[in-house]
Amino acid sequence: MKTLFIALRSLIYMTGFFALWGWAALSVRVFDPLLGIALPGWAGAAGIVLMLPGAVLGLWCVGEFIARGRGTPAPFDAPRQFVAAGPYRFVRNPMYVGGVTLLAGFGLYARSISILILAVALFLAAHLFVICYEEPTLRKQFGATYDAYCRDVHRWWVRLPKTSPSHGTQAI
Repeated sequence: MKTLFIALRSLIYMTGFFALWGWAALSVRVFDPLLGIALPGWAGAAGIVLMLPGAVLGLWCVGEFIARGRGTPAPFDAPRQFVAAGPYRFVRNPMYVGGVTLLAGFGLYARSISILILAVALFLAAHLFVICYEEPTLRKQFGATYDAYCRDVHRWWVRLPKTSPSHGTQAI
């Protein structure tokens, strides 16, 4: 029952998150004519190719937070257990990678340079948030386990895990 309650909270937070960024993406399109950059016709198909894995990655991360972390993606309702499994075995911030990929894919699909610029801005904001808030908070909460995880897994670039990671994740 507790897991179901966590899943429902996650669904509510995700709905709000997608509504906010969807609204922001559609709102910035008004700047496209001012920028005067037209994306080619094939951008729509490329956008779909990016949106699908971005959405799957984001949902997979939420599932890991619910099942293993016993929490939600929201910083104010964060996982109670350290999560270094699933996509977190390969990169420390896969949820942000998935979200930015999804937004960039939507920008290509909509053929909107403004949405692509928003995706870059979102990545930069996420990077600052990770460095200034998330990493210090996780280091304080999980100590040596998190330090070992940071040594084994890159912040933004995919790295295949070591055969016997020092942070307690399952080897693949």
